[in-house]
This record gives sequence, structure tokens and C-alpha cells, in this order.
Amino acid sequence: MRLPLRGALVAGVCSRLRRGLSTAASRPQWAIVNGTGLLVNSTSRRATLQLAEHPRFSELLVPSHLINPLPRINSDLESVGLFGGMVCATSGDGLLLLEFRDGPATPAFAAKVRAARESQSRTVTVSGNTHDIDPDITRFVCNPLSGEIFRLPDIDGTKKVRGHHAKGILTQSVRGHGPPDRYAVVELSMEGEGDKGTFVMRRFFSETRVWDKMVGLPSLLPRPRRIDMDLEVVAFAGRLWWVDDLTWGAVSADPFSEQPELRFVELPRASVRPVPGPGKNEIPVQGMHRRMGVSEGKLRYVEVSQRQPFVLSSYALDDDGDCWRLEHQVARSPLLANAGTQEGTPRIGVIDPLNAHAVYVIHRNRALVIDMYTRKVLASSLMTDVPANPVAAACFSSLLKACVLPPWLGTTRIPYAGTLSGNIKSKTLPDVLVRVDRDAEN
Repeated sequence: MRLPLRGALVAGVCSRLRRGLSTAASRPQWAIVNGTGLLVNSTSRRATLQLAEHPRFSELLVPSHLINPLPRINSDLESVGLFGGMVCATSGDGLLLLEFRDGPATPAFAAKVRAARESQSRTVTVSGNTHDIDPDITRFVCNPLSGEIFRLPDIDGTKKVRGHHAKGILTQSVRGHGPPDRYAVVELSMEGEGDKGTFVMRRFFSETRVWDKMVGLPSLLPRPRRIDMDLEVVAFAGRLWWVDDLTWGAVSADPFSEQPELRFVELPRASVRPVPGPGKNEIPVQGMHRRMGVSEGKLRYVEVSQRQPFVLSSYALDDDGDCWRLEHQVARSPLLANAGTQEGTPRIGVIDPLNAHAVYVIHRNRALVIDMYTRKVLASSLMTDVPANPVAAACFSSLLKACVLPPWLGTTRIPYAGTLSGNIKSKTLPDVLVRVDRDAEN
């Protein structure tokens, strides 16, 4: 039995399983991963990727016993509460960082839902607050093709979340390319009030299997406004890029450095928005219409205007990492008309990691592939379970991840403790193989 996971308060939700390609011969070189699902009554210790050819979405299914969900009032996962799984980030070479939030509702909150159901005679969703649901957090690193999955230890020794801070995963290889020999999972946050907050980095290394904490990271970042690391993290050029504010810019750091230094890159000048006024938050809205990602070896930024004719613009970061170059700009209204859909504002899905001309766009209930060079719609696919609420729609767009599937990924193991020690750059491949053999003998 498989149950879907959605990061929202639910009162009984069902969705159809997306069935996709499963053979290596027909496997695409990359996939659009749309969240995670749960396999109940499965004894497997491996995840399963329900692979679909893009622009359709793929889904990762994780055996429930690996998470061991908390007891529910009605003893099932579809009872009232929070039970959500998502792909937080990708490493750029296929590894996924997963996060599950498990928070049964309190009896008082469940009573509210039952009363609403009885009065309306239908399934409803009732808003809660932090007192109603305090979820446990479980995180994994996963190889989506082999299904291998590794559970990360709890941050600061607790399953409870201090606040939502985006996490990324970055790999390194002694060869400079190919299967990774180590990885780091990293959380960056700002602790303290206003623009005087301090940057804090928490890092997990595969060779040590423990989290460390660094407070007061050196930074040359401009500080005209507070930075909240809560959107998404992109792996690029040996650094993690926290796309913390799509109205301003991104923060990057090399987590493998002994003294990581934060760098800041501002969005293209015309894309920078003023600091929102008190009580206003533009980030969820901008998350629907702006996206940063990697394609053909460059960091790229794509945005779409929110008014007719819906101009789609694509930029690439230069080799120095401090200037954006406009590559494509095309009005999307004619393209949408040709695709048979015109009403509503389009949203950015993902950037094609292997084709810098292609952007995947969500328009109402369809996923479209737009080639900005030829100005054509290359493919279209009907979607299900698309949220109508603007904030939920923004989350839906930002949760889509472009996952590259290298040919060696299916036979590659997730790096484990003891495979490397010290500075990876000082190790040769024979050194690493000797260390691995010794660990296997012991």
C-alpha cells in the first residue's frame, strides 16, 4: 500500500500514483522529481523512483518503516495532522536530500476537524498553529536509481525544528568527475534580531557522520535587509547557493572549507525588488515566477512577468560569478495560445539541466516545455493535484527538482564513514581505495 505525502494540514487526502518509465533502456538523462510518497507494509530498505519522462513528474517512494510514523488518533496516516515528505535539494550529480515532517494533531485540534466535518458533511481542511502540531523531522540522503537510502542523525540531537532553514547537499570526487567520494549536507541560518544577526552554519560530513556548528561566519555580504535562508539551495561550482530571497539575490559558500566564506550575488538589476513593507512577504509569490538552477555548466536565473504578454527572461552568471548576462527573452502569451491555454498567470517549474534553451513552465493544470531559442512549445503534459491557493501553488512550484541521472548513478553507493579522511584534494585514488579495503576488512 502506498500513501501520498503532502506538506500541509490534511483531513484525509488521496492521490493517484503516477506511473512512469522503469527500464534502464528507456530511462531519461534527468527527471523532474515532485516530492516523495510513502510505501506502507513494505519491508524493503530501499526507496523506489517512479520515473516519468519529462515534462511529466517523477515521484520517490520510501518504505514507511524507515520513518516509523508517530501514532495517530485514528491510527492511520490520513488522519488529521501534518505528514509531509519532500526533496529538499539535489547534489547536481544525482543524490537527493529528503525531509519528512511527522506531526499528529492534538485531540483538541482533531475535535475541531470532526465538528467541521459533521456540520458540512464533507472532508475539510482546518487551519492550525504551532500549538496544534509540532512535527518531528527526519532527513535522508538517497540515491534515486539504486534506491539506497541513508538516515541522517538529528541536528543538535533533536527531531524538533527550530525554524525552517533551507538545506543543501554537495558532493566531491577525487577524480574531479564521476561518482562522488564524499558529501556534505549543510544548513545556513541567521540567528539574532534585524540586520545584526549572525550567520550560523551546521554541516554534516559523510566521512565523520556527525553535525558540526560554526557561528559567526566571515562575510562581505551587504546588509540592507535581513536574509532568511528558507527557500532552496542549489549546488554549483563546488559551492552551495542559498536562493534565500528571489527579490534580491543568493548567498554561496564552500562547506568543505575549514573557514567557509559567504559570498553574495545580486539578481539582475531590473529584477531586484524594494524591501517589502511591514507585514508583507513577496517571497512565496516570487517563488512561483522566478527560479535559479544549473544548466550546461552555468548558474542560470529565469523569471516570467506577471502581466500580459508574460515575458520570459533567462540569464546566465558569468565565469567571475558577479554579473548576469541576458540570454533569452520571449513573450509567452503567443506560446500559451498555441498550446491551447491562455487564462491565468504562468509559473516557473524547473530549468532543463542539459539544455540551456529549455524552461519547464506550469500553466494552470499543464506542464509545458518552452524552447526560448526557437520560441516554440516542445511538449505539454496534463497534471493532477495542482494547488489552487497562491501560497500552496508557490510551494508546489519550488518543490519541483531537476535531478540529473548520470549513467553510473544506478551502480554507485552513497559515500559512507571512513571512505575519506582529511583534505580530499590531497588524496590520490589509490589512497582512497586502500582505505576502503581496510574498512571492509574491519
